[in-house]
Amino acid sequence: MLNTEFEQFLDETGNLHFTEDATLVDYVERNVREQADTLAYRYLDFSRERDGERIDLTWAQFGKRLRAVAARLQQVTKPGDRVAILAPQSLEYVIGFFASLYASNIAVPLFSPDEPGHTDRLVAVLADCEPAAILTSTKSAEAVRDFFSDRPAKDRPRVIAVDAVPDSVGSSWVPPTAGRNNLESVAYLQYTSGSTRVPAGVEITYEAVAANALQIYDCIEIDRNARGVTWLPMFHDMGLLTVILPALGGKYVTIMSPQAFVRRPGRWIRELAADDDRAPTYAAAPNFAYEHAAMRGLPRDGETLDLSNVIGLINGSEPVTVSSMRKFNEAFAPYGLSSKAIKPCYGMAEATLFVSATQRDNEALISYVDRDKLNAGEFVPVEEGTEGSVAQVSCGQVALSQWAAIVDPETGAELPDGRVGEIWLNGLNIGEGYWNKDQETVDTFHNTISQRLESGTHTEGAPFDGRWMRTGDFGVWYEGELYITGRVKDLVIVDGRNHYPQDLEFSAQEASSALRPGFIAAFAVPANQLPKEVFDSGHSGLTYDADDASEQLVVVAERGPGRKSDPQEIADTVRAAVAGRHGVMVRDLLLVPAGSIPRTSSGKIARRATKAAYIDGSLRGGYQQTAFPDADA
Repeated sequence: MLNTEFEQFLDETGNLHFTEDATLVDYVERNVREQADTLAYRYLDFSRERDGERIDLTWAQFGKRLRAVAARLQQVTKPGDRVAILAPQSLEYVIGFFASLYASNIAVPLFSPDEPGHTDRLVAVLADCEPAAILTSTKSAEAVRDFFSDRPAKDRPRVIAVDAVPDSVGSSWVPPTAGRNNLESVAYLQYTSGSTRVPAGVEITYEAVAANALQIYDCIEIDRNARGVTWLPMFHDMGLLTVILPALGGKYVTIMSPQAFVRRPGRWIRELAADDDRAPTYAAAPNFAYEHAAMRGLPRDGETLDLSNVIGLINGSEPVTVSSMRKFNEAFAPYGLSSKAIKPCYGMAEATLFVSATQRDNEALISYVDRDKLNAGEFVPVEEGTEGSVAQVSCGQVALSQWAAIVDPETGAELPDGRVGEIWLNGLNIGEGYWNKDQETVDTFHNTISQRLESGTHTEGAPFDGRWMRTGDFGVWYEGELYITGRVKDLVIVDGRNHYPQDLEFSAQEASSALRPGFIAAFAVPANQLPKEVFDSGHSGLTYDADDASEQLVVVAERGPGRKSDPQEIADTVRAAVAGRHGVMVRDLLLVPAGSIPRTSSGKIARRATKAAYIDGSLRGGYQQTAFPDADA
């Protein structure tokens, strides 16, 4: 990968190590000096041209803009002040983020207030981080100022349009001071998606973000010839890390907006295959994007496409499905896509982003296991096609200088390979905690493994004893591979038996073509909180009892396009399939229009938000999710 360049970051044990006199700002400055005339970032603007307009930024131009905006920030803020980026997907966003670091501020990557459906989240996050300044673009400045117009003038943060700051201002820029304190200080706050609770800002240090970028380089074997392509929103951890990567190595990154991808996923595919430099190319996207691209991103008849240069497609942020990988591989294999390209990964904002992945030279590994034993906490492989089997996709091995232990969440004791437990993490890339949330920080980030395995432990060499981070995810180690089996809080428990929601959702999806694939949410609701319609219909088999708090299975599903089937026939088909495969009754199958089910900023199903909307009746009333564009837009 980076060969001697990468080796400078390793200590005598082969683990990551950083000197005290260099942070992310220093590495960007090095690129500005040594790579001055080479391309750093490219933005593809599809707002006026169907094929997009290229807007390029060299390292020299990038450095000049960073110093100017940082100097402007230093005039109106103090070191450690929060600076929120409220801008649309653009080069101004990238400049705003790095300029905050250049000014010794704490960056808070967010989004423009004119982005539909995000208002409540934006209000909550800004109240939590209290920014001293806002960075935006001229295009969004009016919307940003309007957003704060109801506040007294003295309480409004300073609003700065990045593209309106003259280069000449940069002459007064004062570089951040070097030293261990700077390396361990907070670079930015990465706010979690948040489904029903107020989003929490994960404190990411300079050391953590540098470590995580290098961990990604090491896994996918990126070097200075490799370039990235992203449409992911930059306020999301996976989108942000993609644009940070060039700072420590690698070639330029091409950026487009999420809307540009969703409306025409072929734009992303064509850019992956760009043939002007034949550079090794990498990208990252959530699971749904691969299925979407397979359906709607194929080239037109007669159009050429060569994807043989694609070295890694990180598939993360939601459970990776066998069907999405198969559809994507089958769709693009005729165009040179390697079967090794898709890399199922595991990550989270609390770990900066990246935790584990399938190595570059390996294909994604799929295991079929006994469903009943998995629900009981055991990972027991069976032959594909065996009755009662369920597919599990490996997320590979943990990154360099990172440790993942499988732990009994009740006792804190490490569990042996093959046993399902909660994943606890340790390493340089783990966040410091949650901003303004001391107790949540202690509960999540400051844990001690009470008992380690005498042999086969996954804790050997972990540097921070007492600083194990609870992920809230169930997982298992099996034959050197890490598998993610589900969220602890999402587990559906009915009649004392555990069920993973994604397993129930897949069974419902396979039972009826009338359901929109990938847009299904399964969860448990106390019987006495089920809506009146469930009892009135007579199909649930339940009679209302105010004292009955037993958990009952509910499935909410978006209708597939053009489907006019009788809802009761669909419900009966799904009930039969789920009962036969899982031994549990779907008490309510609620069909909703496309775009109704709430999704997080990474595009994954927000089950707890869906459950809340189901219980309060808004889903049944025709609720429409507007925070993220619908895949058929």
